[in-house]
Amino acid sequence: MEQYGKIVIKLDELIKKKGISKNKLSHKAEMQRTQINHFCNNEITRLDTDVLARLCTALECDIGDLLEFIPCEEK
Repeated sequence: MEQYGKIVIKLDELIKKKGISKNKLSHKAEMQRTQINHFCNNEITRLDTDVLARLCTALECDIGDLLEFIPCEEK
């Protein structure tokens, strides 16, 4: 599947950069803490646009701050 590259969720570094706790973020974004942890650990296989919108709103960031596309390396 990585022949096309991959999407990396940068929530963990964004939380640190913004200085917000996971508990406060889960409250502001109306998400469960376990769901936040899954995003922080890049354990999400399907992205929900509603969840992404809530995270961007709660963190006052753009989608590009939260997600990064890493293309596959040509062999």
